[in-house]
Amino acid sequence: MFLAFTKIRPAGMSAAKKQSTREIERKFLLKRYPPGLRKFPHATIAQGYLAVGPGGLQVRLRQKGAVRSLTFKQGTKGTREEREIRLSVEQFDALWPATVGRRLTKVRYEVPWKSHTIEIDIYRGRNNGLVVAEVEFENQKSCAAFARPDWLGRDVTGRAKYSNVALALK
Repeated sequence: MFLAFTKIRPAGMSAAKKQSTREIERKFLLKRYPPGLRKFPHATIAQGYLAVGPGGLQVRLRQKGAVRSLTFKQGTKGTREEREIRLSVEQFDALWPATVGRRLTKVRYEVPWKSHTIEIDIYRGRNNGLVVAEVEFENQKSCAAFARPDWLGRDVTGRAKYSNVALALK
């Protein structure tokens, strides 16, 4: 779904703020919580979408603790281009009202697993009860070699209904 109030051209974004990076990740449902989940670092995240377009295009606002950011993403199925810039409180507050109807809230736990960090998201609000885990990788080789813990369930990477943008729009 492309939101009519936006016209985003990926090539027109300035690379001066942050170099473009590739995000390689997999997403899983959980069979059960890992032991001692509450002892791991965690934070509440509020995020909303300014724009959503074809080819996995997303322009997202996020507040995680005191950090506010704007993120551009494009691509699908586990590998995407991503650019992120930090925003001041004033910048974030000026843009946040434009995300009404396209928001979500979740608590993210960062669980170390071997050489990775597994991010467990426990959703709140209208997505209450949904729990997913994401793992980011440096390259395709480490992604393919990932030996997951037994508490991770079905791999739902690329399944649209589990994407944050779909959860924010539903």
